[in-house]
Amino acid sequence: MTHETLVTILVGVAAACSVGGLITGKGARLVAGASVALLSVALLVAWSGDATHDLAKGVAVLAAVLAVAGGGIVTSQVFTFVEDPERVRQAGAVLRGGAWIGALERLGVYVALVAGWAPGVAIVLAVKGLGRYPELRNQDDTGVAERFIIGTFTSVLWAVACAGVAVLTP
Repeated sequence: MTHETLVTILVGVAAACSVGGLITGKGARLVAGASVALLSVALLVAWSGDATHDLAKGVAVLAAVLAVAGGGIVTSQVFTFVEDPERVRQAGAVLRGGAWIGALERLGVYVALVAGWAPGVAIVLAVKGLGRYPELRNQDDTGVAERFIIGTFTSVLWAVACAGVAVLTP
């Protein structure tokens, strides 16, 4: 089996796993762990081998799906490690639309990096920060802002890792 075939399979399985978890809403911890493991292995394999252009395009598409679908699950799981679930739900009530904004954020970061346009990442983050500024500034509970930052960093790092698979697959 070639490197590119292995990377395609790993990213495809991770993308399918993430989409399945997103659709069913079940097994989030397992799905997040599997997606992280599969993406990590795909990054290592992509970095170490050569690939053909056709498979690289397939990897880029699958990695984009993984960036968008898997990132929400991974971000949710990070919150389970750093915060009480009830406080996260309260923050979600203040920061409405967070899941959709996060998905679009990951897609924007992914596309900017794969296209080689790093300023696009700054634009995505600036739009998100400015859009949330009134909600973050007017809260008595400063924990909302901290959860916003943790969620943004987790989401962006996931998108960067997925973009790394696409970029490192020649």
